[in-house]
Amino acid sequence: MLTLPTVDFCGLSPTRLIIGANPFGGFSHQNPERDAEMVAFNTPEVIRETWARAEAAGINTMITNNETPHVLGAVTEYLAASGPLQWIAQMSDRAYPSMNDAVDRAVSIGCKALYFHGGIVDGLYAEQDADTLRDWVDHAQGLGLPVGVAGHAPETHYWVDSLDLVDFHVVCFFNCGSLHAGKGHRFRLADFAPAAECCRRIAKPCIAYKIMAAGRIDPLMAFEYAFENIKPIDVVNVGIHRGDRDDMVEDDVAIVRGILER
Repeated sequence: MLTLPTVDFCGLSPTRLIIGANPFGGFSHQNPERDAEMVAFNTPEVIRETWARAEAAGINTMITNNETPHVLGAVTEYLAASGPLQWIAQMSDRAYPSMNDAVDRAVSIGCKALYFHGGIVDGLYAEQDADTLRDWVDHAQGLGLPVGVAGHAPETHYWVDSLDLVDFHVVCFFNCGSLHAGKGHRFRLADFAPAAECCRRIAKPCIAYKIMAAGRIDPLMAFEYAFENIKPIDVVNVGIHRGDRDDMVEDDVAIVRGILER
């Protein structure tokens, strides 16, 4: 098995393509019917099979949230069985007594790094609430983990970067924070360049996500733009729904390998 190129990412060595999990949990960012289709297809067994195929194709890292029950259950079983993909956890406290409890649970399952959900961090930015973020980061870093933040607009990341608290940033290529604000989906090509510039301006490692605008952009075009416009130390996270095409994992890896070998 030929692994994709890796980078030094806060002491970890992830491949430059990471497999995400929005399709597993039914977060299509398209419509409710599409959400339901993804949930029905992505049973825990299918999720674990997709991870096995990702590993066989050359990916060594996965990202999932910490709150979708069947996805978190699959992660727990996978890591308990010594699954080889390393887990970066997206943190929310919606299903936990507190964010620190959520972090403790993810660490007990076996995450290697974690970051706080973009919608939550967007809210902290809106309130200029650095104290809450500092408390969460201090707790997680005290457990020996690299800690990052997601955010749906560059302004959120520039604010967090000015505080010099976190180890990495998870940058959304489309400012779809409107969804979390209850205003529906918003995917505009005008967001693409500012997000890529954000990755370049922030010196710390970045994970670029939603580079395909939740399935709205051709994969080859999206991967080329992302890798040509982020830093060499940055990586890309994409969700994969094999219900659309069974060999999507292998196709995406082949595209990324071809781009990185040019």
